[in-house]
Amino acid sequence: MPIITSPQDFNVDDLYVDLRHVIERPLYLKCEGFNFAGSVKLKAAAAMVEAAVREGAITPESIIVESSSGNLGIALSLIAASRGLRFVCVTDPRCNAASMRVMRALGAEVRVVSGTDANGGYLGGRIKYVQELCAEDARYVWLNQYANRNNWLAHYSGTAPAIDREFPDLEVLFVGAGTTGTLMGCARYFREHGRPVTIVAVDAVGSVTFGGIPERRMVPGLGTSSKPALVDEAYIDDVVHVPETDTIRTVHALAARGFLFGGSTGTVVSGASRWLAEKYPGEDPIAVAIAPDLGERYLDSLYEESWVREHFGDLAAILGD
Repeated sequence: MPIITSPQDFNVDDLYVDLRHVIERPLYLKCEGFNFAGSVKLKAAAAMVEAAVREGAITPESIIVESSSGNLGIALSLIAASRGLRFVCVTDPRCNAASMRVMRALGAEVRVVSGTDANGGYLGGRIKYVQELCAEDARYVWLNQYANRNNWLAHYSGTAPAIDREFPDLEVLFVGAGTTGTLMGCARYFREHGRPVTIVAVDAVGSVTFGGIPERRMVPGLGTSSKPALVDEAYIDDVVHVPETDTIRTVHALAARGFLFGGSTGTVVSGASRWLAEKYPGEDPIAVAIAPDLGERYLDSLYEESWVREHFGDLAAILGD
């Protein structure tokens, strides 16, 4: 029985779901949502804060500030609370109301920026707001998850080795692309350790991370309107872009079998299923995908018929199937 003193000390890192009976493809899903922050972002948040404290960038008087669409904001809220620090999350209207409530419950301040950037997204406006806060008050410390090497190092030293231990004969790894911290940490690990693993990045249609055309995106998590500084395509073997309609269909298909996951997981599973059907038809490769979080925070959006109908029209009919 584990006994902990800090919430970030608990994280289930060895739980996988065999999705073969759900999607009829050989795919193991690594579940990263079983910790007090509820997502894979706890690893990056902990690594970035610990490094900043170690380097003297964060002191007891500091106010941590970060741009986030939800999960990293929750993870930083949790860590700031455990350390007795203040935290301000700068988010946008796509952030789930449930995620904002969790952050506020943990003592964080949440500020919503609604101005769009040149690509029609909110990321540029969020980052500009963070930079203005830091310029006005030296107490603000921006961790900058989009360029902070500790973001990917958390997965280089944690997530990837955990997968490697469980699947020593791994052939394909599917990782969703947001800030690309998880993606780059895992990709670098397998490349630098000489493991012949095909790394497939899964992105949302409308994201510009891998040169896509910017379009409206309603599902928070994966995809960006500004290319992250962390991404290095030399470590990536292939990229799959998934329409948000497929994301919603997939999360509902998983939920129908008792697995309630978030939108990022729906995107990754949908992309992995399509890629495996195209590249390994009728074959049985050892493939793993990473599920960043669970689905409870999306009950008012992805799993709510009125929200789906508002943003995706007739797709809402799947809720009644």
